[in-house]
Amino acid sequence: MEREAMEFDVVIVGGGPAGLAAAIRLKQLNGDVTVCLIEKGAEIGAHILSGAIMDPRALNELLPDWQAQNAPLDTPVSEDRFMILTEDGGWKLPNFLLPDCFQNHGNYIISLGNLCRWLGQQAEALGVEIYPGFAGAEVLYREDGAVAGVATGDMGVGRDGQPTAAFQRGMELRGKYTLFAEGCRGSLGKQLEARFALRSEADPQVYGIGIKELWEVSPEQHVPGLVMHTAGWPLAADTYGGSFCYHYRNENGDRLVAIGCVIGLAYSNPHLSPFEEFQRLKTHPKIRPILEGGKRISYGARALAAGGLQALPKLVFPGGALIGDDAGFLVASRIKGSHAAIKSGMMAAEAVVEALAAGRSADELAAYPEKFRGSWLFEELHKARNFKPWMSRGLYFGSLMFGIDQQLFRGRAPWTLRLSADHLKLKKAADCPKIDYPKPDGVISFDRLSSVFLSNTHHEEDEPCHLTLKDPEVPIKVNLALYDAPEQRYCPAGVYEILYDESGKNPRLQINAQNCVHCKTCDIKDPTQNIVWVTPQGGEGPVYPGM
Repeated sequence: MEREAMEFDVVIVGGGPAGLAAAIRLKQLNGDVTVCLIEKGAEIGAHILSGAIMDPRALNELLPDWQAQNAPLDTPVSEDRFMILTEDGGWKLPNFLLPDCFQNHGNYIISLGNLCRWLGQQAEALGVEIYPGFAGAEVLYREDGAVAGVATGDMGVGRDGQPTAAFQRGMELRGKYTLFAEGCRGSLGKQLEARFALRSEADPQVYGIGIKELWEVSPEQHVPGLVMHTAGWPLAADTYGGSFCYHYRNENGDRLVAIGCVIGLAYSNPHLSPFEEFQRLKTHPKIRPILEGGKRISYGARALAAGGLQALPKLVFPGGALIGDDAGFLVASRIKGSHAAIKSGMMAAEAVVEALAAGRSADELAAYPEKFRGSWLFEELHKARNFKPWMSRGLYFGSLMFGIDQQLFRGRAPWTLRLSADHLKLKKAADCPKIDYPKPDGVISFDRLSSVFLSNTHHEEDEPCHLTLKDPEVPIKVNLALYDAPEQRYCPAGVYEILYDESGKNPRLQINAQNCVHCKTCDIKDPTQNIVWVTPQGGEGPVYPGM
């Protein structure tokens, strides 16, 4: 069955801050430009998860009247607190010792999902056509090889790959230019990087996994505007990571705390479980009192691109561009990416409008990377470019060297450190100590399945598995044999299990794809790169309220 096709000037894949900012900027510059934006989540914001501290700089440029338009930036930061934790205590670093990247004066504690919902409303008011529940499943190409748009995924396909009675063919959405804003480790972005060799001059991207819970806490524990970050326990000093704890109020006045951790996916011990490390963190005497007497109301996880400037791929190719975290615009030292995503979307949109005004289509948008190199975003990423390489060398040595980089050289050190891929860093299980994680207490710490329940994740049972294996033999012959099946631990949603027969032999990998929260960690950390995440049916996955 042939697909139906729709023609637009610009097609945008992804309804996060980058894609929505691009859509808004396109219509601001030329209201006659036709813009279509698709989002794989059931609604705008459904799949958005971030800490999040918002630097409003880019938003000020995009929508200067955002305060008058009731943008959901309700809690300005009132206090920064950075703590180094030990197993049973810790100490607060004096703020004068903190580099500028950890200073949050003028920023806001927000729900990025709610901000995206608001941005979606602004885009629709300008005439952008937004289609939530449609996943970009395939890149379309012109005869000359340029990108021509995307096709959405077929609906109503059975687990055996055959159409069911509910089958609906996907649509072709064709554009003169296509902007890819899928977020970290975008499935189409990966394909474009390979097809157009966009990483030929870039370092490998490196990643962290961010795990977050949203709590409503008691009045005596709530300090509106408090931003607390921690480093140290429970992670070993040679493992990059830390936690965040943000106190804010939403539009309803609820006393909320966003608490979570980010752990670099370059860790070497295959026994490490980011989910269990986070649950253990919450039992620390500096953290537990904040949550006691409160209620956990949401849970989620998402990978984030942390490589910075030297890991950015070439941004453009014939017919389109990568924006936001699909390219890797996140400032890891600041633990912030939404302002960078918005700015990248704006710059790409400006390049598109200039090209269309000149009568061009499907060429390389050279003006986009030129605008980036002349922007404040480039300066910010350049200043922070050595953060992740230094911190990957250990908490204390890395902190010292990055402090020198920022305080002495002001981010202008005459060197740029290099990066290597995360999946290459795992050591063999036999060479690493096992980690004894405590059982969850069901009050402060929890198990995976009860956590996934709070993510509102849903996938149809009878559909093709969207977690695909290049070689079905590898999980047992390689991953289990050498690394004790690390996918059982790095997945924060209980998707992967090793099961045995009644005799305790003949292991096999069970993939519980219905649990998947679309974090993409398996696609990144699998040591043989055998797991490939592809889009499930549109609208499936988590539905994050207020995350």
